[in-house]
Amino acid sequence: MKAMILAAGYGTRLEPLTAKRPKALVPVANIPMVDRIIAYLKQHGVTEIVINAHHMHRQITSHFANPARHGVPIHVAVEEEILGTGGGIKNVEDFWDDEPFIVINVDILTDIDISMAMERHWQSKALATLVLHHYPQFNVVCINTEGHVDQFKEKTGPGLLAFTGIHVLSQAVLDYIPRGAFYSIIDVYRRIIQDKGTVTSYISKGHYWRDIGTIESYIQANMDMLTNHKILVGQDAAVHPTASLSGWVIVGHKCSVGEGAHVEDSIFWDGVQVGKGAIVANAVVTQDVKDWEEVKSQVL
Repeated sequence: MKAMILAAGYGTRLEPLTAKRPKALVPVANIPMVDRIIAYLKQHGVTEIVINAHHMHRQITSHFANPARHGVPIHVAVEEEILGTGGGIKNVEDFWDDEPFIVINVDILTDIDISMAMERHWQSKALATLVLHHYPQFNVVCINTEGHVDQFKEKTGPGLLAFTGIHVLSQAVLDYIPRGAFYSIIDVYRRIIQDKGTVTSYISKGHYWRDIGTIESYIQANMDMLTNHKILVGQDAAVHPTASLSGWVIVGHKCSVGEGAHVEDSIFWDGVQVGKGAIVANAVVTQDVKDWEEVKSQVL
């Protein structure tokens, strides 16, 4: 089974973090988002993956310079001009075979059972199956009594459901997408529905799901990953014996936390050096902190 990870976007809602690296490589509890999605897809039987890239695409191609380490073939499709969620899928049409395939956004964390969505797709014989759930903040999808998608509303409302960013597509969907143009996959689905084609749904319940679209949700996603231990220290990181870590703290790989430093409720990206006596609280830190410097409630 093949899958595509949509990762070409600019990640503007995650700025300033995405000013330094593409959102696919933004770490959640010391693991890049894209690596978490790859592991998730592998758990559900995916055997080959393509990832589209545009914003800071060289960082992504470099990250996958040795794709074998992920255990499945990984291909990176660079878009010199960004093509959107639909155009990106069309751009890699030679990658697909005759079987249905999975498309997933890079900036979500979830444990939704994709196999159930795939089963629904086979049974319904739909062109596309959207994984939906109840999430009031994003509820804009209207379905009928058969579970097929009728409309995508502009505003949230009662009786509607939210799209999780996970879908199963049949290759015939590609016929609705213009080649080489920016195109939204939601507009593709609207065209299919207008043509009396079937876009159906699999409604998931009782699962974990988080959209990592804002700094606030990014921080919460990191906290979510700290299920048993509230302190996570990465590989080859050094925390001085006199330094204190309190609340919840994520120390990236190859970081150092200096003598007498105090850290509380914060995230450090890989390689950050925290100086002697520094105080860091409620912060996301991507660069070094000087001796005695105070960093509070900041994204640095």
